[in-house]
Amino acid sequence: MKFLGIGSALPKKVVSNDDLAQVMDTSDEWIRSRTGIGTRHIAVEETTTSMSVEAAGKALKDAGVSAEELDLIIAATVSPDYIFPTLACEVQSALGAVNATAFDLGAGCSGFLFALATADAYLRTGRFKKALVIGAETLSKMVDWEDRSTCVLFGDGAGAAVISAEGNGLLSMVQGSDGAGGMALSCKNRPVNNIYHKLGPQQYSFTQMNGREVYKFAVQTVPKAVSEALEKAQVPIEEVKYFLLHQANIRIIESVAKRLHQPMEKFPTNLEKCGNVSAASVPILLDDVLKQGLLQKGDKVVLAGFGAGLTWGSCVIEWQA
Repeated sequence: MKFLGIGSALPKKVVSNDDLAQVMDTSDEWIRSRTGIGTRHIAVEETTTSMSVEAAGKALKDAGVSAEELDLIIAATVSPDYIFPTLACEVQSALGAVNATAFDLGAGCSGFLFALATADAYLRTGRFKKALVIGAETLSKMVDWEDRSTCVLFGDGAGAAVISAEGNGLLSMVQGSDGAGGMALSCKNRPVNNIYHKLGPQQYSFTQMNGREVYKFAVQTVPKAVSEALEKAQVPIEEVKYFLLHQANIRIIESVAKRLHQPMEKFPTNLEKCGNVSAASVPILLDDVLKQGLLQKGDKVVLAGFGAGLTWGSCVIEWQA
């Protein structure tokens, strides 16, 4: 597998911690000290689909690939605009990717890693040659804006990557799930409501999180998954230029760095300006790093996601673009 192009898209509306302090009992100091987040992008006119299409278009342009050349589109999201049709099919239609097979995948904040692994598996069979992998979320529509413990954490956005079957860029992939801990981070779907089981007035469910349990899960699981991926790739940790982790909380990232005995300089972040964008956070961060010119051909990079499910994924990449 080889990365050919990367793109990302964020809503125009930027909401600072001070903005939130005007409408709820919180403060910039309270949010920053606990999360490292300063601002987040919140969708107003944008949708999960529109941001995905924008990010995908940028990735295709970066790759020098036409939409018609795509064989496969996988979108990772927990916040699509429709239950069906899928986000991937909506993107396929908007791009005119008439030759692509398209479907969605749900793995929470690990979604982009799971989608990348799935696309790589398809490419290895020889059935497909070029794939578009998307991580996209509009989490602002899924949080209770009266619950300061959760709503201050999340943002909206999309990231996309065009990959091909050429090259040996993916050196290893580790994935895992722990459904027994799944209720630590949850959001209910529609309840049963039909002619045999009538409910009263319907209300939307919102994201619920046990922050302590999620933190404990992340700081224990991520270093182990990263170490396992490095061992499978036979890459010494000292050779890794950057660790691009899901941007959930600065304390989690600092704890992972400490447990891996690596300096924080190897852990680029953008959660201070984007917040937690779930499945979109890793590809958006990768795009940021590339825009800054921080990656060169041959650099070793670790990508890692973790979150709802509970799920986790980690991979080692040798940059070939």
